[in-house]
Amino acid sequence: MKAVQLEERVLRDIERMQPDVIALLKMLCAIPAPSHREERRAAFVCDWFRARGLSAEIDAAKNVLCPMGLDRHEDIVVIMAHMDTVFPDMEPMPLREENARLYCPGVGDDTTNLAAMMMLADYLHRERYEPACGVLFVANACEEGLGNLEGCKAIMKAFGPRVKAFLSLDGGSRDICAQAVGSCRYQITARTQGGHSFAGFGNRNAIAVLAKLIGAFYSQPVPHIGGSITTYNVGVIQGGTSVNTIAQQAQMLYEYRSDSAACLAVMEHQMRVILRENAFDDAQVEAELLGERPCAQDVDPRMQQRLEIACCEALRRYADADPAVCSGSTDCNIPLSMGIPSVCFGVYVGEGEHTRQEWVELDSICPGMKAAASVILNWFEETKR
Repeated sequence: MKAVQLEERVLRDIERMQPDVIALLKMLCAIPAPSHREERRAAFVCDWFRARGLSAEIDAAKNVLCPMGLDRHEDIVVIMAHMDTVFPDMEPMPLREENARLYCPGVGDDTTNLAAMMMLADYLHRERYEPACGVLFVANACEEGLGNLEGCKAIMKAFGPRVKAFLSLDGGSRDICAQAVGSCRYQITARTQGGHSFAGFGNRNAIAVLAKLIGAFYSQPVPHIGGSITTYNVGVIQGGTSVNTIAQQAQMLYEYRSDSAACLAVMEHQMRVILRENAFDDAQVEAELLGERPCAQDVDPRMQQRLEIACCEALRRYADADPAVCSGSTDCNIPLSMGIPSVCFGVYVGEGEHTRQEWVELDSICPGMKAAASVILNWFEETKR
């Protein structure tokens, strides 16, 4: 596998389609798609594919599947871009174009990559490229946050034994993610008797219970096994009734991450020890697992390296990037955990992902799409003309 040298005709075609790419991007941005609530965007994407003569369907996980050659080939490659954003808004978010940049929450992560994938799939279909293996384009649901990669999990459950390589178009075009950071997310709830802040003074306070746990979490040692990186975080805390009420209930969201499965196991053990050692007779504490993302397991290093090198070469050649191979938590976690070579990179330059100030440089999309095409064409035959 290598970065395919694109013909001049293909380079010109990708350049000419840029106004349509940006128009599609703006239409997608106008369709809210929080994790677990992607129905409207999924319907749009499915209809868009079908209107161009492509086969497309929406599965039970709200993924849009656009298969090419799956009925003729046993081995398949999955090419994926996620539809959901981190924002809960169900009304269109503000979008503006200014100084050759497009501003909108979620515009880069992952809507630009979604638009690029859709346009490239349509181009390959129109130009009658023949898949050399089965190729499954997926606009997937539930990648972000507590979506817990459910869309990708559904795809890999359905097609996993046939999948030989996996490409996620996500993030920007300056680095590639090929090392899976696993994570566990918990909601930890404390319940106590509570009471009036004056009359019941001395009763156990649920917020104080969580405060003690947080102090213990932030004093724990972080495991290091084989050069791994492990982190932890309390991201949300809420509870109580009023300023003059001893809180009866409080919750916090706690997660730990690592690129080592062994370190994740250590963090799980340490969490259980902290919960046990900081227990009170007059307080009930429950830890509910909200989401889990696995680390990589038993991936063929030679095949993984070939895919990584091809992606890096494509970004250097067409996107003027000097990409580093980094760790991250992406849809690639699922295939990597199944031993399937997987890489994630995006097609744009921008900043502010996961904030409401997010933007992308519109002129960066064309070079990024060329890089993506250079990788994707590994799995297609020459144009039938």
